[in-house]
Amino acid sequence: MNLAEWLSWQETQHAKPIDLGLERTRPLLRRLSLDHPSHAIITVAGTNGKGSSVALLEAILHGAGYRVGAYTSPHLLRYNERIRILGEEADDAQLCASFERINEARGDISLTYFEFATLAAFDIFQRARLDVAILEVGLGGRLDTVNLLDADVALISAIGIDHVEWLGADRESIGREKAGIFRAESPAVCGDGDPPRSIMAHAEAVGAPLYCAGRDFGYQTQADTWSWWGQTRNGSVQYKALPYPNLRGVFQLRNAAAVLMALVQLAERCPISHADICRGLSTVNLPGRFQVIPGAITRIFDVAHNPHGAEVLAEALREHPCQGRTLAVFGMLADKDSVGVLRAMQGVVDSWYMAGLPVARAATGEFLAGQLLAIQQDAAVMVYPTISAAYAQALSEARPQDRVVMFGSFYTVAEALQQSL
Repeated sequence: MNLAEWLSWQETQHAKPIDLGLERTRPLLRRLSLDHPSHAIITVAGTNGKGSSVALLEAILHGAGYRVGAYTSPHLLRYNERIRILGEEADDAQLCASFERINEARGDISLTYFEFATLAAFDIFQRARLDVAILEVGLGGRLDTVNLLDADVALISAIGIDHVEWLGADRESIGREKAGIFRAESPAVCGDGDPPRSIMAHAEAVGAPLYCAGRDFGYQTQADTWSWWGQTRNGSVQYKALPYPNLRGVFQLRNAAAVLMALVQLAERCPISHADICRGLSTVNLPGRFQVIPGAITRIFDVAHNPHGAEVLAEALREHPCQGRTLAVFGMLADKDSVGVLRAMQGVVDSWYMAGLPVARAATGEFLAGQLLAIQQDAAVMVYPTISAAYAQALSEARPQDRVVMFGSFYTVAEALQQSL
C-alpha cells in the first residue's frame, strides 16, 4: 500500500476514532523493541502552546547540532509533517515501512489512527539514532499513547478548557490528566502562570521535581531583546540579550521561557550555549500559529480552536492593530466550545465569513452564525458552503489596509492555506 492507502485503511480499523488508553499499545512497544529508547525524551502536554513549544525546542536543539526528532499532531497540509528528523519530514517510504512493521506486530490488536502514528514515530526515531526526541501529546497526557515512553523532561504549557468529554470540565481535572506525563525523579516544567493545584499535587505524589513559571523561572523584556532567569537545584541560571522568537505574539515569550527551563533540565545530557538559543529563537518556524502573509491585505492564519486559544489570538490581534478592518473566516468542529471562542473574539472582528468543514465532526456555518448572533445581535455575518468560498469572498471584499484572519480549526487553516500557496 502507498501512504494514502495506509492512512485510509487505518481510519477504518478501530471502532472509535478516539479511544484513550495504553493497554492496546503497551504490548506492541515491547514486541517492536521500542520500550527502551537510547535517546533522551522531552514530552510536551498542554491545552495551547504545545506546537510552539515543540518548534522552539526543535529549533534550539537542532541549531546546537543535536540529532533531533519531533512528533506533532495534527498536521496542516501533509501527514508527513507529524514526524520530523533534523527538521525534515519523514518521507512516504519511511512511513509505509514503519506501518508495515507495526501491522505485522499487532496481531489481533485494534489500533486507532493516532496510535498507528505515534508508534510509527517511536519506530522511525529509534532507527534514526537520535540524541533527543520531542513528543507532543495528542490529547490529555495520562492515557495518551505518547505517554508510553518515560520523559526525561516533561513540559506542560498553558492549561485551558478543551476536550471536556475526555479530560473533565474544569482546569483541575484537565491539569491532573496532563500531569500524567510526569515521572519520578525526572524534572517537570509548567509554563502556565496560574497552574491548577492538581499539577503540583501530582508532581509531589510521583516524586517529580516541578519548576513553575513565575516561581522558578521567568523573563523580562527590553526594547529589542529579552532576558531569562531560572532557579534549579544546582543554582541560578541566566540568559541575557536574547532575540525575540521568530513567532509572532508576546505570548510566545511565555512558551520560550518554559522551553528554556526544560532545556536547562536536560543540560547534562544535551548542553546548549547562549549562541545556540539565539540561533534557535531567530530561526524557529511554525505554520498556522499567527502566521502572517503580508501585503496590501494582510492574511493571518491561526489554528486557535478553544476559548483560551481565541483569547491569545485576540490579544495578538490587539498587539498588532491594522489601519483597516478585520475580517474573519471561521469554521469549527461541533464538539468544541464555539460560544466561548466567539465571546473571546468580541470587539476584535468587524465582519464574519462562516462555513462548515469537510469532516463529519464539523459544525455548520448556519449553526455558528446563529451562535454569534445570539451573542451579538448586530454582528455582520455571512454563511458560505465551504471555507474556500468564505475565504475567497472575504478577500474580494477586503480593501487595502484590511486584514483577513482564518481561524477556528486546523481544518479551517489548512483549507485556506491551500488556497494561498
